[in-house]
Amino acid sequence: MTIGAYIRVSTQDQKHDAQRREISRWLKGHGHDLKAVRWFADTETGAHMKRDGLGELNSAVFAGEIKTVVIWKLDRVARSHREGINQLYDWCDAGVRVVSVTQEIDLSGKMAKVIAGVMFGLADIELSAIRERQAAGIAAAKERGVYSGRKKGTLKANPERARALQAQGRKPGEIMKALGIRSRSTLAKYLSEE
Repeated sequence: MTIGAYIRVSTQDQKHDAQRREISRWLKGHGHDLKAVRWFADTETGAHMKRDGLGELNSAVFAGEIKTVVIWKLDRVARSHREGINQLYDWCDAGVRVVSVTQEIDLSGKMAKVIAGVMFGLADIELSAIRERQAAGIAAAKERGVYSGRKKGTLKANPERARALQAQGRKPGEIMKALGIRSRSTLAKYLSEE
């Protein structure tokens, strides 16, 4: 029985190392052979579910290749309560055990869905709080006259990533969501840059 380890960071400047180390430590501590672990990784926001690594993990789960999913923390799977719960229900319905290493949660029994619901709810609240604090900070900086937005010439996202997603056959809306871009004209500029 193969274990699937899922790790995710939100931006290109972040590394998967800490998550990989903690999951490996948990696996070794529970007697699992690291050679039998399949790693699935993403470097993009958890605000949406269309991610390459997660898609590959789901394909392996539903093909019956993975019976245990080990994650660093539940919010690595999803930041949205609804999407996180739906993902977890899909895994539980497929008979998959889900272990969250840092939260010390083993979601394999009847209470798994209830516990995960609470945890994903907290992740959803945390994301909303981050956005509220960011908006409040920007508003205060504008009032003080010290905030003028992003400097001209800087980019919110990576144009190379936009082109890579397009090459994978992703639709413009999916690319915009993956990169946090709100304007189709910005996306068009990213896709046309060389």
